[in-house]
Amino acid sequence: MSVQYFEGVGRRKESTSRVRLMSGTGVFTVNERPLEDYFPRTGDIDAILSPMGATGQDRQSYDITATVNGGGISGQTDSVKLGLARALVKLNGDNTTLLRKAGLLTRDPRIKERKKPGLKRARKAPTYTKR
Repeated sequence: MSVQYFEGVGRRKESTSRVRLMSGTGVFTVNERPLEDYFPRTGDIDAILSPMGATGQDRQSYDITATVNGGGISGQTDSVKLGLARALVKLNGDNTTLLRKAGLLTRDPRIKERKKPGLKRARKAPTYTKR
């Protein structure tokens, strides 16, 4: 017996997430762990659930599972948020205008800048010594 779900892929910096949205009881798991355990920082859960608030959806009526790979905490948070927004668009196409207006469907294109020759990092120069 297969369960119908709506899937969205989100990316930010070096992290990638695959978010699946299906009807259920409000369980949100990230990498087989509860959302609150995986993202303990304050504000992360509110940021992740912002697409639900923008569309007026109730979290309790959906089961959400996310699989996240790579990156750090901030990148993973934003990738799950984008994946959830894209899954909500697949659930109901009318959500597109609401999510677009809230800025939740745009991928953040900023990535790490490459290291330049003669420098320590992308822009940090070696310490100047007079003698």
